[in-house]
Amino acid sequence: MLRHHFERHYFDRIAWLRAAVLGANDGIVSIGSLLVGVAATHLARVPLLLVGVAGLVAGAMSMAAGEFVSVSTQADSERSDLERERRELEADPAHERAELASIYVKRGLEPALAAQVAGQLMAHDALDAHARDELGLSSARRSRPIQAALASGASFAIGGALPLWLALLAAGASVIPVLAAGSLLSLALLGGLGARVGGAPIAVGALRVTLWGAVAMALTGAVGSSIGTLT
Repeated sequence: MLRHHFERHYFDRIAWLRAAVLGANDGIVSIGSLLVGVAATHLARVPLLLVGVAGLVAGAMSMAAGEFVSVSTQADSERSDLERERRELEADPAHERAELASIYVKRGLEPALAAQVAGQLMAHDALDAHARDELGLSSARRSRPIQAALASGASFAIGGALPLWLALLAAGASVIPVLAAGSLLSLALLGGLGARVGGAPIAVGALRVTLWGAVAMALTGAVGSSIGTLT
């Protein structure tokens, strides 16, 4: 009697996880660094918050548009490959069957078994078999531009809202330390969460996003401070 064996895989999460983590990470880094740099010029609170809101809206729209264009281009390429494969299947199915069988032979099957497997899979769904095993396309890996754009834009807005909220709560000289500490802590938590959901080491995920966030804030802070001394 066969026992049900449960396996946890993370591959089907890659598309939305990548867009969401990238968007939130970019939101925290971009808005946090922007506010740190502007705060270093000793700008008043209201103009500082206006700059943050403008950056948040512009950044979220930019992320959504960029992700949509990028993933749409990938989707166009996938559709083109599938259409080409469909035409080849209609023109010469015997050649396509032999091509599919050769792929299975390279993966370790005996030629006779490979030919049998190729024939059965093509009888079931020829285009799906070639899309998966020849082109490397599957339903889990298909490009979804709208989903990616919404995930990126929304996650950027959520991530960027955090340093904006910190700037609203902080007062006077504490703005920069509060912004930097809160943003870096959020980046560490986000990196760890993304790594956990994706099945990667948590410490590595937290460290890499925190490191780059710290570099970005240090650079913008230095630029803002330099400008502030000139005004």
